[in-house]
Amino acid sequence: MDVRRCGSSVLVRVIGELAEDAGLALQQTLDHVTVDERDFMIDLHEVVSMDGDGLLHLLELHRRAECLDLRVLAVGWQPQPQRFMAQVAGIRGPGSATGERYAMAGFRRLLQARAERARDLAAFDTGQTPHP
Repeated sequence: MDVRRCGSSVLVRVIGELAEDAGLALQQTLDHVTVDERDFMIDLHEVVSMDGDGLLHLLELHRRAECLDLRVLAVGWQPQPQRFMAQVAGIRGPGSATGERYAMAGFRRLLQARAERARDLAAFDTGQTPHP
């Protein structure tokens, strides 16, 4: 993860896999945001894969950034994360443009609810305690 500031913008570049272990690092990107910063861009050009936990971390980061009155933009959606979001959302077929839909709050809420349900079902199936 790489964080850069330029004027009133913060750019977070995510590299590699967006999975369970990315949560803390993603959330820490907001720790030093100041009142002077207005834009928060998440660059996903180098994210090769994303799973349910990674998606939930990304959605939580987006929610927290909006709570800080930041305008959030996620760019550079790669094929696997786009396909994964489409699968979670229940959208069939290629070219679902989930990266563009991600900008809509209603789509993010749908993704979050379905990703949490899938995570809890997977935990139940393996005999683990679901997340609170």
